[in-house]
Amino acid sequence: MNLPPIKHTRRPTFKEMTYNFLATITGLTLFNIEFVKQVFIPPYEIGEIRKHMDELGVKTFPIVSVTGIIIGLVLAMQTWPVLQRFGATDFLPSMVALSVIRELGPVLTALIFAGRVSSGIGAELGSMRVTEQIDAMEVSGVNPFRYLVVTRVVATTMILPLLTIYVIFLALAGAYIAVIIVENMNFAYFQNAVVDSIQFGDLIPGIAKTFVFGFIVGIVGAYKGYTADGGTEGVGRASTTSVVVASLLILVFDMVLVKVSLWLWPTL
Repeated sequence: MNLPPIKHTRRPTFKEMTYNFLATITGLTLFNIEFVKQVFIPPYEIGEIRKHMDELGVKTFPIVSVTGIIIGLVLAMQTWPVLQRFGATDFLPSMVALSVIRELGPVLTALIFAGRVSSGIGAELGSMRVTEQIDAMEVSGVNPFRYLVVTRVVATTMILPLLTIYVIFLALAGAYIAVIIVENMNFAYFQNAVVDSIQFGDLIPGIAKTFVFGFIVGIVGAYKGYTADGGTEGVGRASTTSVVVASLLILVFDMVLVKVSLWLWPTL
């Protein structure tokens, strides 16, 4: 039995990688400009937005539910021995609440959301592009950008903050379960400690930046899928690079938004 020869794929050079990165940033910027032009032009596809919020957001609830509980459990169990060394275990509820609300909840939810949703959007729109369905929509007089891209980006932007709030509540519940395991702490004390430690400058920035993360997830997935080429291989490439680029941009923008939030609402 004669096996076909193995094809060795040439690794891209640093120059090619730099060119591809700059081309992606440029194309994504132009794609964002087109989105801003199209999003305010009626008719508004409210039905499509609602459908995508259900498909892209509501169906993500199971995985973010497990993630939220595990975040609280692990964070509380890992922090408990450290605080016990300094006799500061009473500060555990406050520490967990601030960590989850300000950083862990929004960022981890956004990364999981990007892994599931951005790749799905890239694969779906990429398949439509390589099978010429988008071209057929243009010929038939339908604006494919407004119908396919704008609706998905608006849906991801609106649904991610709701998922983040849901994850935060589950993470706090998971933290209380961990506290019960290691120490029999009263629920009323845990609740009061959490509420007293949260300020306006903690809650608003943590939730507000998830709108940016949701927009990044939607726009990157839509861009990679809408501009896909090269047949089925191009669809797979669009799906994979959507997750990579979206996750990287989420981390970069999180660093910037944290600095902005600390400037607007400095911690005491």
